[in-house]
This record gives sequence, structure tokens and C-alpha cells, in this order.
Amino acid sequence: MNIMVLFNSLPGAAAQGLIWGIMAIGVYITYRILDVADLTVDGSMCTGGAVFIMMMLNGGNVWVCMAAAFAAGMFSGLVTGLFHTFMGIPAILSGILTQLGLWSVNLKIMGKANQAINVDKYDLLVSLRFIKNVPFYKNTILLVCLITVALIGLLYWFFGTELGCSLRATGCNDKMARAQGINTDLGRVLGLMISNGLVALSGSLLTQYQGFADINMGRGAIVIGLAAVIIGEAVFGRVFRNFGFKLLAVSFGSIIYYLVLQVVIWMGIDTDLLKLLSALVVAVFLAVPVWQERYFSKPVKKGGNS
Repeated sequence: MNIMVLFNSLPGAAAQGLIWGIMAIGVYITYRILDVADLTVDGSMCTGGAVFIMMMLNGGNVWVCMAAAFAAGMFSGLVTGLFHTFMGIPAILSGILTQLGLWSVNLKIMGKANQAINVDKYDLLVSLRFIKNVPFYKNTILLVCLITVALIGLLYWFFGTELGCSLRATGCNDKMARAQGINTDLGRVLGLMISNGLVALSGSLLTQYQGFADINMGRGAIVIGLAAVIIGEAVFGRVFRNFGFKLLAVSFGSIIYYLVLQVVIWMGIDTDLLKLLSALVVAVFLAVPVWQERYFSKPVKKGGNS
């Protein structure tokens, strides 16, 4: 095995990890802040890519197209939120219903199962061809880093506002939040909208990066998002205590996930097993806190002394 092949592939894996990291931040909002299991992301990721690519192919500006992708993702989250709050459907089933419906919506948006876009003909922001041998201001890794930092800054500001704090209180203790006069249904819907907006934005960046949008591009996104969240918390949890740094840790977790996948591919492991490996990684990292508490923590005596 040629080690140089691995080193040459690492920048691309890091760029892809950064793009998926934005999606993982969206998953963090529902999974950790709202305490909601949202499966909409498998559909809204593709929705963002589909809206973006069709607008670009019809002469749209790249920033406007990305904003439209974000808005389409927010609308997907709104649908899931209304299913859950207005119709009383459990959160996990609401996400599944929206995800199922988005399959048809995404096909209608694109007109077929996939659409391609050429970076030479369209003014794209990022591309896999902008990893090496390009001016620094066009480098995909730098641009996605800047976008990620800007998004984390905006989220840090928002969750520090009264509305953001009420959203966090909703996920922390629903009954207590209602007792304090907080509209918890609004908080859930808003959180789902922001989450899926970020997921769709990530889908628009991924479409640019790989040069196409495909109906299956979001399949398994929730597993990758959870892997990034859990890896980020496991590796950086003791260091990053601040809310903004926790979001940054999720992005780092996504990069680590893709770097590990690249090493696995380089080692010659069958790529058909990657989804299985991803599921096992998530399962193990979810089990680690339970194992630590059950098997490795010291018993506490009645007097309070360990």
C-alpha cells in the first residue's frame, strides 16, 4: 500500500468532512438541544441539492441558490414540525413521513434521478477540483471553514437570545418550559426548521463539491450526522465546554469520521461494508458512556465518599 496515495486523498476527505459537518450541526440541534429524533435529514439533504442545482442550471447566482436551498430545507422542517405539534404524530414518525414525501418532491424538482453540473460552465463556490493547485481564496477547505465559522457564530448568537434560550429550555425540560410560559410547540417547530435548513445548505455545498445531485445523496445522512456528533463529543467533550465550541467539535467529529473512512478505503476494506462500519461506529460511541457508568465508575458509599 502506497502511503502517498493516502496522504494525497486526505485533503479531499477533510473538505468532504467539513461539508458534512454543517449537516451534523443541524443534527446536533435536534438530537442534543431539542432532544428529538428527526429523520427528515435523509430527505432534506437531497432537497437542498436538488433546489440548488436546478436553480444554477437555469442561470441563478450561487449565493441566491444556496439561500433558496436553505429555505427549502426550513420548509421541510416546518412540515415535520407541524406533523409533530399540530397533528400530534410522534417526532420519529413525523420525520419518516416527511422524508418519504420528499422523495417524490425531489424527483419532481430535478425531473429525473440525478442532475450534473460542470464547474467549468457554472460559477460554483466549491468543487473537488478546488482542493489543490488553486489560489487560496478559491480553496474549498478554506471557504467551507469560513462558512462553518460564520454559521457557528450566528447560531451562538441566536441561542443566546431570549428565543434561543426558550428553544434550549424546551429540549431540556418540556414541562418546566411550559410552566414558565414558553410556547414549546413553536420552539420545536423553529428548531426543526433551523436544523433542516442547515442540512439542506450542506446538501447544496455537497452538490457543488461532487458536481451532481442524486436522489440517493441523503440516504444514511442521519447515521453520518450522529457519528459526527458522538465522535466530536467523545474526543473534544472534556475540552470544549462552551456552546459554540461544542458546535465546532461536531464539525471536527465529521472531519475525523471522513478521515477514518479514507484510511479504511486505503487499507483495502470492501467499500460495500462502509455503511455497516458507520452503524457500528455510532453504536459503539453511543454505548461508551453507558459502559463507563456501568463498569468503570467507582461505587459511591452511603456517606457520599467514594
